[in-house]
Amino acid sequence: MKKKTAGGLCSGQSGLAGCCKVESLVTVDERGQMVLPKEIRKKAKIRAGDKLAIVSWERNNEICCISLIKANEFAEIVKEALGPMLKDMTRT
Repeated sequence: MKKKTAGGLCSGQSGLAGCCKVESLVTVDERGQMVLPKEIRKKAKIRAGDKLAIVSWERNNEICCISLIKANEFAEIVKEALGPMLKDMTRT
């Protein structure tokens, strides 16, 4: 994971490709469970009990990409995106 800049984007990001990289591969077991490797949990500061939002993208009516975002980080992203719009709505 790259560090975030003041603008909230990964440093050196020029579109999504500039920020993303394959960290590791995981296997889904027969119950649909997978384990995030310890090294990834440590780098991302994910601890037992942390909540992660699952965000998916579809292409041709199939999910092609899945991202995990810490719930508290996701809440901040939503506030930043919707906050100005909600302020405008409450003024009218």
